[in-house]
Amino acid sequence: MEDIIVVYKEKPKLNSPIFVEGLPGVGNVGKLAAEHLVDQLKAVKFAEMYSKFFPPQVLVTDSGTIRLVSNTLYYVHRPEAQNDIVIMTGDYQGLTPEGQYELSDKTLQIIKELGVMKMFTLGGYGLGKMIEKPRVLGATTDIDMVDEMKKYGVTFSKGEPGSGIVGASGLLLGLGNLYGMRSVCLMGETSGYFVDPKGAQAVLEVLSKILNFTIDFAALEEKAQQIDMITSRLRETEAPPEPKREDLGYIG
Repeated sequence: MEDIIVVYKEKPKLNSPIFVEGLPGVGNVGKLAAEHLVDQLKAVKFAEMYSKFFPPQVLVTDSGTIRLVSNTLYYVHRPEAQNDIVIMTGDYQGLTPEGQYELSDKTLQIIKELGVMKMFTLGGYGLGKMIEKPRVLGATTDIDMVDEMKKYGVTFSKGEPGSGIVGASGLLLGLGNLYGMRSVCLMGETSGYFVDPKGAQAVLEVLSKILNFTIDFAALEEKAQQIDMITSRLRETEAPPEPKREDLGYIG
């Protein structure tokens, strides 16, 4: 088996596409946001990525069949806008540093062929405490994009994230810079204890303003209420263990 296999359903022709990445990470903020975006914008699947850098397993579907773990690429045609959108989400990030680099570079090769020159990576910023109204922190490849993102409510705070951006959300920015792509990482604050729909919604609210689209947050809000119920019950029993700060510095 090759290190990375990409299976195309089609190779779409897109108008100045912008790339959005959301893979599993702290609070699954990026993955939740990307999956909600795929659903709301009725994105079309066009490619699946399989790799020996993913865990050696298959997933069992509700019907009882299996599928190999993968990451998936979608596109959204927007005739009314200046830019189409390419979205990537999936089951896992790479298991090793080498895998993270290889998968990120392969992703960049794919989207460059599609004409992508600008991207947004989505992730969570773990704080180790419950967050009622999460901020969205930002990091960019270009200094002029800092002021631009601030207009949309993105926070650029000195020393945050102190441990840097680990994983695909960071590597895509760093390697993408070598490909000449202008990029922004949007990080929704999260406790890091649970899957966090609030952090995902905060990120999408900012992204929707930047890319000029409208989506319904009802499904995320319902998930957030379910998580709130769980955390309320936990508070009634015992406080969650204090996580190590370095573990929560991961942005995915």
